[in-house]
Amino acid sequence: MRRTEALQGVRVIKFRSEFERHEAGELNQIDAAALLGVNERTLRRWCVRFDDAGESGLLDRRLGQVSGQRVPSEREAQIETLYRTRYSGFTAKHFHEHLVRDHGFAWGYTWTKVFLQSNGLLPRATTRGAHRCKRPRRPLPGMMLHQDGSRHGWIGGLDAMDLIVTMDDATNTIYSAFVCPEEGTVSTFQALLQVFGEHGLPLSLYTDRGSHYFHTPRADGPVDRQSPTQVGRALAQLGVEHIAAYSPEARGRSERLFATLQDRLVKELALAGIGTVAAANDFIREVYMPAHNARFAVQAEQDGSAFVAISGVDLAEILCVQEDRQVGHDNTVVFHQLRLQIPPSPLRAHFVKATVKVRRYHDGSHAIFHGPRCLGRYDGHGALRAGALGAAA
Repeated sequence: MRRTEALQGVRVIKFRSEFERHEAGELNQIDAAALLGVNERTLRRWCVRFDDAGESGLLDRRLGQVSGQRVPSEREAQIETLYRTRYSGFTAKHFHEHLVRDHGFAWGYTWTKVFLQSNGLLPRATTRGAHRCKRPRRPLPGMMLHQDGSRHGWIGGLDAMDLIVTMDDATNTIYSAFVCPEEGTVSTFQALLQVFGEHGLPLSLYTDRGSHYFHTPRADGPVDRQSPTQVGRALAQLGVEHIAAYSPEARGRSERLFATLQDRLVKELALAGIGTVAAANDFIREVYMPAHNARFAVQAEQDGSAFVAISGVDLAEILCVQEDRQVGHDNTVVFHQLRLQIPPSPLRAHFVKATVKVRRYHDGSHAIFHGPRCLGRYDGHGALRAGALGAAA
């Protein structure tokens, strides 16, 4: 209040100085108004008020008046109660979005932030230097996708699990996100199958150097391109370039995304009362991802898309684990503690000692192929499924 009164006093002193020069004929109204930083109309109004009431007529008449834009006190109490009881721990921005969407709040985000900070509900952020992005985004969606996983306590009451996210470099759009017990080859194929099946093939995929992505003979060393993993083999088969990141800083967009998800997604899942992996993945796919993309996705630099549409290709037969095995004397194949029985086939009398390829799909099922021909399909326990025998790959 004292500062406001001091500013009012300065305005009165400046006005009297320029007003006296105007009265003495040294300044016209246009020049006097310019020196006071107001327009000519305001100066004329001040002159009338000064003639009528002296210096008191120059005081701002809004002083002591309650602003018509002020948040009512009962609304302030309601907002404080909401934050303490339902939205505790939310950031100011996240909380404000729920106030506007779910509680009919019509005031700005700045008010919400200042209110939370002034009432001790939210600490004031420390001043940070400007973030400098060294690598520009790709200009078109589909030119580069990022895939990464983050282990965290995503679902309240359950142990920490991995959230697998696949996002676009050009727009920050999340194309796939789901919680699973552990990140690995299976989760990677599951995510790629979702994205490639819906959008087409991208030009490149950018990942860390995890053992399911790359083979690295020396810890933290360069990747061995001559010894591809199952993921590397599948991407090469589809013609998608696989790019390895050599530092956390190189994966800055993924790191910042997971920081946002660990703050927002955990709270949204808890707010929705979700306590199972299946329900969490349904919520992420149907509710959270659309809202997140609407809030955080950016416009690509150029119009169009670099995704390549594919037709006539069964992606599930490529985005899967494929390993060679030799058939035993009883026409069975041993694959990771499962014994898969090859049924009688019109192709040949038996397959003893033949080299076949076993495929394990992301849903846990299996298949045995001899060249392009499928000899049998099996469930996750190795039991033979009826049908689909002799089909081409």
